[in-house]
Amino acid sequence: MNLTANRSATVRAPARLHMGFLDLNGSLGRNFGSLGLAVEELATTVTAYVDDHISAEGPQADRAETYARSALHALGIKGGVRLFIQQAIPEHAGLGSGTQLALAVGTALARLYGMTWSPREVATALGRGGRSGIGIGLFEHGGFVVDGGRGEQDLPPTLISHLKFPAHWRLVLVFDPAYRGLHGEAEKQAFASLPTFPEASAGHLCRLALMQVMPSLAEGDIADFGAAISEIQEVVGDHFAPAQGGRFASPRVARALDWLAGNGAAGVGQSSWGPTGFALADSETRARALAQFARIEFAADGLEFMVCAGRNRGADMRIAANTALAPAHH
Repeated sequence: MNLTANRSATVRAPARLHMGFLDLNGSLGRNFGSLGLAVEELATTVTAYVDDHISAEGPQADRAETYARSALHALGIKGGVRLFIQQAIPEHAGLGSGTQLALAVGTALARLYGMTWSPREVATALGRGGRSGIGIGLFEHGGFVVDGGRGEQDLPPTLISHLKFPAHWRLVLVFDPAYRGLHGEAEKQAFASLPTFPEASAGHLCRLALMQVMPSLAEGDIADFGAAISEIQEVVGDHFAPAQGGRFASPRVARALDWLAGNGAAGVGQSSWGPTGFALADSETRARALAQFARIEFAADGLEFMVCAGRNRGADMRIAANTALAPAHH
C-alpha cells in the first residue's frame, strides 16, 4: 500500500465576488481584466483520501469526480481517490463555484500524493480561468485582486494587483434562489452576441480601477471605493443587458440593490453573471441593519440576504494522518 494511504488532504476554498470587467474592447491585445474579492462566509471544502478507485460524495460530487479524473491523469498518478465535499459554494450564482471546486480537488490530490502543483497549473489543466484569473489569485492570496486580462497565450490571466480588504468593512450579499446565472454554452453565446465594447469606455473603466478603486481601497475610503465599483458595474451591466435582460440579471435582485443603495450602502453590484448581488457597508452594524430591513422589505420576493466579511488570506489546506478509517461509502 502507498505510504500516502494513511493520510488525508483537506482544502477549503473561499467563494469570490467578481466585481467587474475593465476592458471588453481588447484592442490593446488583452481582453477582460477582472476585479475580484474573496469572502469569508461561503466556501467549498473537500477532503481527499487515497483509494484504488475514483469516487466523490456530497454536493457537486459528479463535477468533483470529473475534476479528479482529469487531475490524476494530468499528474500521471495511477492510483485513485475518494473525495468528500463537506460544503460547496452555490452553483451558477456568480460566486466562482466551478473554479474553486477544481482548485480544491486538484490541490488536495496533489498534496495527498506529495506533489507540487500550483493553483495556476491546476486551473490550466482542469480548464478553468479562461476569461478571469481572479479565482486563482484569490485561492492563493485572498483579499482584493485585479488581473491583467486574457492575452494571446492560452493561459489564465495574470494577477497584477493584490490589496487587503479593510477588516471592518462588510458586504450584504443578495441571493435569488429562483434564478441561475448564465454558464457553459449559453455564456459563450452571450459573449459572442454582444456588440463591440467602446474603446473609450474601456479606457474610462481602466482609469477608474487604477486611479479610484485601488487607491481608495488602500486608504480605506469606502465612499470613493463604492462609487467607483458602482460606476464600473453600471457600465459593464448595461453592456451585458441584451444578454441578461437588464443591468442586473434578476429583476428582484436589481430592486433590492436599488433599495440598498438608497438606504446607506456605499456601493452595489452583481457578481459575474449573477444573480448574486452585493452591497458595501462600512461596518458590521450597518450591514446587519441593512440586511435586517431588506429581509422585511423584500419578504415577498423570496430573496435571501447574508452579511459577509472580506477574506484576506487564500485557501486553507491541511494534511492529516488518519487514525480512523475514511467515512464509509453510502
